Amino acid sequence: MALESPALPRITARFNGDYTGELSIDDVSESFAAESDEQLREVILSRVSRVAVELGRPVKVTTTDNEGAWSLVVHPSGEIGGEERVPDEPAIEEKPLASLISLPSHPATMPTPSMQIEAEPEPAPLAGRRSFLTEERRKADRAKKGWRGVIAMTGLPITASAKERIERDEAHTVSQHWPGPRTIAIVNGKGGANKTPTTAILAAVFARNGGSGVLAWDNNETRGTLGWRTEQGLHDATVQTLLPNTEHLLSPAAQSSDLSHFVHHQTGDKYDVLRSNPTMLATQQRISSDDFDNLHLIAAKYFRLIFIDSGNDESAERWLRMIDHTDQLVIATTALGEHAEAGALLLEALSQRDQASARLASQAVVIVSQSEKTGSAADARKVADGFESLARQAVSVPFDPAIHGGRLEYTALSSASRRAWLHAAAVVAKGL
Repeated sequence: MALESPALPRITARFNGDYTGELSIDDVSESFAAESDEQLREVILSRVSRVAVELGRPVKVTTTDNEGAWSLVVHPSGEIGGEERVPDEPAIEEKPLASLISLPSHPATMPTPSMQIEAEPEPAPLAGRRSFLTEERRKADRAKKGWRGVIAMTGLPITASAKERIERDEAHTVSQHWPGPRTIAIVNGKGGANKTPTTAILAAVFARNGGSGVLAWDNNETRGTLGWRTEQGLHDATVQTLLPNTEHLLSPAAQSSDLSHFVHHQTGDKYDVLRSNPTMLATQQRISSDDFDNLHLIAAKYFRLIFIDSGNDESAERWLRMIDHTDQLVIATTALGEHAEAGALLLEALSQRDQASARLASQAVVIVSQSEKTGSAADARKVADGFESLARQAVSVPFDPAIHGGRLEYTALSSASRRAWLHAAAVVAKGL
C-alpha cells in the first residue's frame, strides 16, 4: 500500500554503482561519495531526513540504481516507508536459485572403500495427512541489500533481486562440508603471481562461511611469505617443527588441540596457517616425498579443506607430490603477460605429465588479479578469457590495496573485492 506525502519538494537520488551518487532537491544537486553502497545510502537518507525535519513532515524521494527505480517516503524520525516500484519498469523475473547457479559438472568424490555409508529412508506420512515437518520459509527470500532491502525493512514483502540471490547462493556453495578432506593447490611457477594472497583469501572465504577445519599450508622452500602475511600464534612453529612430531599426531592418542602447537590460528578469518621458514636457506628445509605424505596425512586428519601455497620450484619433490594429492588446481596470476604465460605453460605441462595431472589441468580454476592500480578490469578480464580453452573456468578480481603489503585480512578488502572473491571461491567449490 502506498504511503501518501506531499509531492513537494521534488527529491531524487541517483546511485552510480561505484560508491558515488547524486541527490537533487528541487533541481539543486549535491554529490556524495562513501566507502560502500550501504554507507552511501545511509549518508543520502540522512540528508533527506534532515529535509523532512526542516519541513516538519514526511517527504518523498525517488531513487534510481542498477536494480531500478523506487519511490520512498522518509519521515522526520528517519523512519522509511516504502511504495510500489516506479511505473513502467519491467518486473524482475523470479527464477529458482538452481537456475541462477549451475551445479558441478562432475560427481563429488565417493567415500573411501573402508567406510560403509547407507542412508536410512525417511518414513512418509500416510496419504491425506500433511507432514508437520514441512515449513515454508518465505521470509528467507526477503531482500536484505540495496533499496529492495531498505523497503523490505518496512515490512513490505519485497523479494531479493536476482543479483542478491546469486550472492546468497554462492555463499551457500562455499559453506558446504564435503565428505572427506579436499586439497586445493594454488600454483604458478612465476614469483609474484599472487599465489600467497590467493591462498589466504580463499581460505578465509571458505572458513568464514563454512566454519572451522580450514588450513593454509605454505609448501614453499624458497622464502615462502605466507607466515609473514598472516597472524602469528603464541609460538613460532613451522613445517620443520611439525615434521619430528608426525608419529604422535597420527597416533590414536593425539588430540585435535595438539596441533595448535604447530599451526597459527587466524582469529578473525577463522583458518589456520602451517608456515614455512623464510629465514632459512632452501637447502635447510627441503622435504622428501615421504615427508610430504606424512604432512598431508596430518592435514587430512585434522582439516576438511587444505589450501596449499605451492611455491615456485616445480621440480621440487614436495611440489610434485602436492600435485599427486590435489583435488582442485587453482592457477593464480596477475594481468601481466609473464605471469599469465607461466600459468598457461604450467597447465600445458601438467596435461602431458600423466592422466591424473591432465584431469587436474582441464578442471583447473584460474584467478586473475588486477594487481596494478593503474591497470584496468578489462585487462584482467581479457587474460581470464584467454584461459577458457585451457581450464574449467577463469575469473578476475579487482585491484585492492589491502592485498599489496601487510597482513592479509578479509575484512580489510573493499566490498567489491569481497564480492569478487566470494564468486571465485564458489567457482573453486564446484570442483570439490
